[in-house]
Amino acid sequence: MSEVSKDSLQRILLQLECHFTWMLLKEDITPKELEERIADQLEFLPAESKIQNYNLLAYVNHLNGKKEATLEHLQKAEEAVQIECPKEVEKASLVTWGNYAWVYYHMGQLEKAQEYIKKVECTCKQNGSASPYKMKLPRIYCEKGWALLKFGASYYEKAKESFAKALVEEPQNPEFNSGYAITLYRMEDYYEKQSSAEGSSLEPLRHAASLNPDDPFVVPVFAVKLQEVGQAEEGEKYIKEALEKNPDVPYVLRYAAKFYRKNGDVIKSLELLKKALGLTPNSSFLHHQIGLCYRAQFLEKKRARCHDREKMEELIRCCIFHFQKAVEHKPKFVYAYLDLAGMYGEAKRLQEAEETFQKVFAMTRLTCEDKQLLHFSYGRFQQFHKNSESQAMKHYLEGLKMEKESFPREKCKVALKKLIGNKINKSPGDAKSFGILGYIHQLSGERRQAVECYERALEMDPDNEEYLSALWALRLSLQS
Repeated sequence: MSEVSKDSLQRILLQLECHFTWMLLKEDITPKELEERIADQLEFLPAESKIQNYNLLAYVNHLNGKKEATLEHLQKAEEAVQIECPKEVEKASLVTWGNYAWVYYHMGQLEKAQEYIKKVECTCKQNGSASPYKMKLPRIYCEKGWALLKFGASYYEKAKESFAKALVEEPQNPEFNSGYAITLYRMEDYYEKQSSAEGSSLEPLRHAASLNPDDPFVVPVFAVKLQEVGQAEEGEKYIKEALEKNPDVPYVLRYAAKFYRKNGDVIKSLELLKKALGLTPNSSFLHHQIGLCYRAQFLEKKRARCHDREKMEELIRCCIFHFQKAVEHKPKFVYAYLDLAGMYGEAKRLQEAEETFQKVFAMTRLTCEDKQLLHFSYGRFQQFHKNSESQAMKHYLEGLKMEKESFPREKCKVALKKLIGNKINKSPGDAKSFGILGYIHQLSGERRQAVECYERALEMDPDNEEYLSALWALRLSLQS
C-alpha cells in the first residue's frame, strides 16, 4: 500500500473490524472498574480467550490514555494468538491488527498504522474476502459480542445480534452458544422479565451448559435461570456441582450466592459473597449483592415489626456501607445508587437520599428502563419518606409515560393505580385523579373503564382538552 493522506487513512481504518469501530463509548463505562473486571477474568477464568481479553484491555487502556499499557496488551494478544490459534494465526489476528492500526494512527505514527492495515489487507485478499479490509468471520462476531456485553446494558441488543451471526456459521460452537445464552439472560435480568420460560434464555442456557459442562461461567447462570422458572431443585444440583469443581472462582461464588439469596438462605449467600469478595475486593457487583442480602434481612425484620432497634440500625449501616462501596468502584451503577438512596431513606437521612437520587437524575446516558426505575424509586421515596403524594404521583406518571414495556414501568403503573384509588376514595370529586386513572386503564387496554373515568373527569372539568381528546379517540376505537 502506497503512502496515503491522513484523511484517506482514516477512511480505511473505519472499515476495519475492531474495538475502535464497534462504537464502544467511554462514557458508558468506568474504565478502571472494567480494567479490573477483565484482569479478574484473566486470573480466574483461564479457559477464556486471552486474545479477546487482552484486546479489550488494550482498548480500555487507550480510552484511559495509557499508551504503553495499550501496546503491551496488544502484544500479549498477539502472543495469545500463537497459543490459542496456531493453525489460523492470520485470521485470529485481524482484530488485534485493526486495533494496532488505530492506536498507531492516534499516536501519529502513520507508517506503523499502514503496516498493520497491510497485514489485514493481505489476509483478506488471500482468503478471498469481498472487502479488502474486513472478513465475515464468526470468531470476530463472537469477540465483538463479548466486548459489547462488557460495556453494559445499552449494548445488550447488539451483543445478541453479534452472537447470533456467529451461531449462523457454527451453530454447535460452545463459546458462541455461551455468549448468546448469557446475553439473553443478562437482558432478562436487567429488564426483570424472569417469570416465563417460554421464549426466554432457559433453553439456550441449557444447550450452552450441555456443550460447556465444566464452564464456571455459563453453568451457574443456567442454575439461577432454572430457579427463576420454578425448577430450583434441578438448579441447586448444578450449583453444587459448580461449587465442587470451582470452589475459588468468584463467578461461581457470586451466582451461587444469588441462587441461595433468592432461595431465602441469606446467611449462605453472604458466606459465599464474602469469600468471593476476598478474591476480588474491588468488585462493585459483590458489594451490591452483599448490600442486597443485608437489605433482605432488614426488610424481613421490618415486616415482622422487630423491636431490636440496635440490630435494625446495624443492618441499615451494613447496607449503606456496601452500596456506597458499589458506587465508589462503579460510579455509573444506577441500581446501586437507587438502592443506596432507598436505605438512606430508611435511615431517615433524607438529605443524603435526595442528593443520591439527584446524582442519578444528572446522569446523561440512562436507558429508558433506568429512567423508569429512577422515577419509580424516587416516587416511593416521595410517598413513604417525604409524605408527598403529589410528587409521588408525578414521578410514577413520568415512568409510565415512557412507552417501552418493562418491569419498572409496570411497577410505576401498579403504584400509581393504588395511590389514585386511595385518593379517589378520600376525595371523589378530583377530576385529575379520574383523568390519570382513565390514562392507566387506556394503557392496559381497558377501554370501557377508561371511557368511564374520562367521562367522570369531564363532569368535574368539562373544558379539559386532554380528557376530551382521549375520550373522543377511545369512543372511535370502540366503534371500529
